[in-house]
Amino acid sequence: FPSHDNKGEWDKSENYNEILEFNRRWIKESYRLLKTGGTLWVSGTLHNIFIIGSIFQSMGDFKILNNITWVKKNPPPNLSCRYFTHSTEIILWVRKGLKSKHYFDYKMMKELNSNRQMKDVWVVGRPTNEEKKHGIHPTQKPIELIDRMILSSTSENDVVLDMFCGSGIVTGK
Repeated sequence: FPSHDNKGEWDKSENYNEILEFNRRWIKESYRLLKTGGTLWVSGTLHNIFIIGSIFQSMGDFKILNNITWVKKNPPPNLSCRYFTHSTEIILWVRKGLKSKHYFDYKMMKELNSNRQMKDVWVVGRPTNEEKKHGIHPTQKPIELIDRMILSSTSENDVVLDMFCGSGIVTGK
């Protein structure tokens, strides 16, 4: 199941079933850790996000709240010149509990968007050089993007878990 980019050994998979099982494991663990009404933000490229969305739907007690399209300002070029430049990434906002209530700071999101409703297409730049000062990771997200996710879906003193914490991923193998 080859990726279009070589991100390193950590990103290589033998086949579809390996990718499917890896995603099932971390999603099941997320389910165990989340409170009812708690939400997840999951970003990914076309090579993985649809598998993840399918797993959420198959589990029966997750609701996909939004499909955010992150439009990357100044995306990295497509060096192979055999595809369109990958300038977007899909972010799923998912809630534990089909009928439970989740937190959404509608007012803050509206204020951040010039007093208009925040849409599901977010134009945000890549991580800045300052954000990369501790090292470069091929799938690093800009702080502006992470801030928007956290501010929109958490109240003061809520707990936030980063399942992968950058390159600190634990696969459980």
